[in-house]
Amino acid sequence: MTPATNTLAAAPFARALADKHLVLSPQALAAAVDEAHARTLACVADLHDAQFEVPLREVLNPLRWELGHCAFFYDVFVLAVKGGAPLPGRSGLGGLLDPFGERAGHGPDAHARPAAADLYDSFGVDHDDRWALDLPDRAATLAYMTRVRDAVVQRLAHAEPDPAQTYLHLLALVHSDMHVEAFTYMRQTLGYPAPPLPGVRAALRDHVGSTASSHGAGAWGGDVAIDAGCATIGAAPGAPFVFDNEKWAHEIELAPFRIARAPVTQADFAAFVDAGGYLDRRLWSRAGWLWRGRAGAPHPVHWQRGDGTWLRRDFDRMVPLEPNRPVVHVNWHEAEAWCRWAQRRLPTEAEWERAAAAAGDDRTRRARRPWGDAAPGTTPATTGASDPAADCTEAAARATLDALRLGCSDVADCAAGDSAAGCRQMIGNVWEWTASPFYPYPGYVIDYPYKEYSAPWFGYRKVLKGGSWATRPRFAYTTLRNFFPPHRNDIFAGFRTCALD
Repeated sequence: MTPATNTLAAAPFARALADKHLVLSPQALAAAVDEAHARTLACVADLHDAQFEVPLREVLNPLRWELGHCAFFYDVFVLAVKGGAPLPGRSGLGGLLDPFGERAGHGPDAHARPAAADLYDSFGVDHDDRWALDLPDRAATLAYMTRVRDAVVQRLAHAEPDPAQTYLHLLALVHSDMHVEAFTYMRQTLGYPAPPLPGVRAALRDHVGSTASSHGAGAWGGDVAIDAGCATIGAAPGAPFVFDNEKWAHEIELAPFRIARAPVTQADFAAFVDAGGYLDRRLWSRAGWLWRGRAGAPHPVHWQRGDGTWLRRDFDRMVPLEPNRPVVHVNWHEAEAWCRWAQRRLPTEAEWERAAAAAGDDRTRRARRPWGDAAPGTTPATTGASDPAADCTEAAARATLDALRLGCSDVADCAAGDSAAGCRQMIGNVWEWTASPFYPYPGYVIDYPYKEYSAPWFGYRKVLKGGSWATRPRFAYTTLRNFFPPHRNDIFAGFRTCALD
């Protein structure tokens, strides 16, 4: 994620934030900032210095770069903005604090040190070049993060945020949420242990990798039928926080369809693998078959054959497949091939949102999630700041989120989170690939100041919906549109399907 790099005049900047209406107290925002900072640090707290040095791969970032980038985002979009506009006279949004320990532009060797934007602006620094940067060492990086956090909290102690400032704080918080999840799936990619995140209950952690029926609700097969008609997709103007690609709610005429009550399970997908699905050219699109050949993929990443059974790598250990949990770490091509084999199809984004709708949703008022507006296990719900005292069982009753289990739950779990149509786990457990490419909605307007969030990616990524077990509740709601290239299988993604008729 990256900050805007062009100069924003105060007046256009203010106009761009004119549609913001939510106001949160400085105390609520400060608590959320503190919690997000602690959560980010926990993602790497147990790693030794050698583990910080990761190989150059498309799906990874240098860990020191990732940490510094999270702090830089706050520095740019919160500290370097005053009164709802960028500080005057700045060439772009560059941040106020020096990642090497000084105030930006000060100190005896300020001229020789790279500025924060030269290190951490992800649109200004190409992905592969991040491994060659002269980054601050681990201690200095963590100190930079702490200085930024302290400055943000100190400013909140002497201010009453207006809607624009509340939005910018929430933008920075949700950005941190995305990177917390990225740290988690990077640890999975690297084979590191599961992160020691706060709030994870030991009893639930022990259930990860277990196949015992007492640890889950089992399978949840079958379809629900959705009638033809106008479906409302996109965010309503009254939503507390949305990205530009969710604007605004509009109606789409849908034919009748039948959609699975739950995502495809590991057992479902193993049957496809055992039937030779990865070797059958007829099941794959041209792009999918090319990906399979380049990757040399005979089965999902992290799977391997055991003694007569399949195993999967769960962070740093091998565990038997959990047959009733959703398949995860499959890309769009693999999901599409499974659908051809099973004579099913992926839902469109509009069909997915229609199936996830809460009772009473319409164009002017849409509940945040399939069960209503409440964020499970969080307080306050609008900021998604985790409450260490929240009851874990209550939080898990509606959705598997926030790494409370450090893994997926059975697809029949979380009955209290069912949508009005009867679909389960539309929020949490696994991100769900849809058939839809990522395009703007009608009337799309770029949302400043984070103008690069959506626009550069339109057209060649696929939309994912719902959130995963590692997603923070702030970033998991019905209208949210995640988007990744179709070959990415490192993220916590699975899929549900529709009948062909």
